[in-house]
Amino acid sequence: MNNSKHVQESASDMAQRQQQMAEQTRTIAQRMAQIEHTIAVISGKGGVGKTTLATAIANRLASEGFAVGLLDTDITGPNAPLMMGVEGQRPTMDGEAIVPVVSATGVKVMSMGMLAEDRDTPVIWRGPLRGMAVRQFVADVQWGKLDYLIIDLPPGTGDEALTVAQSLPGIDGVVVVTTPQEVSLEDGRKAINFARRLQLEVLGVVENMSGLICPHCGQEIEVFGSGGGEKMAQQIGVPFLGRVPLAPALVTATDRGEPLSEELIPAPVWQALSQIVAKLRE
Repeated sequence: MNNSKHVQESASDMAQRQQQMAEQTRTIAQRMAQIEHTIAVISGKGGVGKTTLATAIANRLASEGFAVGLLDTDITGPNAPLMMGVEGQRPTMDGEAIVPVVSATGVKVMSMGMLAEDRDTPVIWRGPLRGMAVRQFVADVQWGKLDYLIIDLPPGTGDEALTVAQSLPGIDGVVVVTTPQEVSLEDGRKAINFARRLQLEVLGVVENMSGLICPHCGQEIEVFGSGGGEKMAQQIGVPFLGRVPLAPALVTATDRGEPLSEELIPAPVWQALSQIVAKLRE
């Protein structure tokens, strides 16, 4: 008798969860219908500057007058609040909806880093919980009408990336970030094939840290080599968006949460970022 009651309760709980999931799916579709373009930024491995590129794209689009949102789906390593200059700020509530934090450049930002107790508190969650959080960041956040939603995915092809690909309708495509090193290119190829298997368009490859701009003489030094990202894109048959050199001023600006500008970073870096955003808009 007790076993039968337990089975009935479990079936009831499952039906309730399915209903809640269906309602959340409808809400996600409604939120996404207000967003003109959605671009996910992905990398095969960490440390290649993926968040730097995602925040730079968001800020540059906002500077051109577009309504832009930035969704940081790196649940266990959220760095977007720091780079967007909103670290320490928390989203507010409008009824049951979460109102994202707005950066100084006008970008609406949502990240797990805004919900943690403090910047040093780790998020120790298994994969399914991280996937559920990503869905909530779209369903429960009041994004409003946006021209662009930039999604900063965590490194690799795990739960968060899979949730974004399978749960968010209308994604325009993904930008794959790599460095010139073969170890990064190898993982970059996996990220491209991940997108293809999930029928996501690869908008292009960006080769980050493509040389170092010397702060003294302004010359470019090939620290990690150069040209590997473009060669990989050609071999796999996807667009190549450009190379972004590494510059100490770029690191300083992102660590301080300062929006990148012609005054803050060397001309080659600014020109590279500008060309990448222009190609994405095309």
